[in-house]
Amino acid sequence: GNLAEMLFMLLLEHGVLLMRPSIVRHMDSVIDMLICSSVVSSLSFLGVIAVDRYITIFYALRYHSIMTLQRAVVTMASVWLASTVSSTVLITYYRSNTILLCLIGFFLFMLVLMLVLYIHMFALARHHLHSISSQQKPPTAHRGGSLKGA
Repeated sequence: GNLAEMLFMLLLEHGVLLMRPSIVRHMDSVIDMLICSSVVSSLSFLGVIAVDRYITIFYALRYHSIMTLQRAVVTMASVWLASTVSSTVLITYYRSNTILLCLIGFFLFMLVLMLVLYIHMFALARHHLHSISSQQKPPTAHRGGSLKGA
């Protein structure tokens, strides 16, 4: 995104591209919208991946009935659509403090969501590790070393 914008500006400065200033502003807004959409969708997909992993771990036996192909496609399309719409609004009203607060709120929400989900998954993994180790016989020197490696 930034590379395309820089290349576009260099071509304009050196006279290779001749455009009216209104078209240049419009192109700049479109490139900014694409960059913003990319950031918002990337962050959203990181959250979707965290939720998918959470479902995989905590609902393993029902995973395929919960996460069907249709739901996966709808989720991906929704993220792209929401990212495009929100980035258009963000670029259009970028001077508004409300927009800035919404963007910061979205970032913090996604950060907290991922943090909570991954901490819960880590706690389950530790619980399982302790359960497995408490069920085993006292380890011999060889088995103790392999447990540390695991």
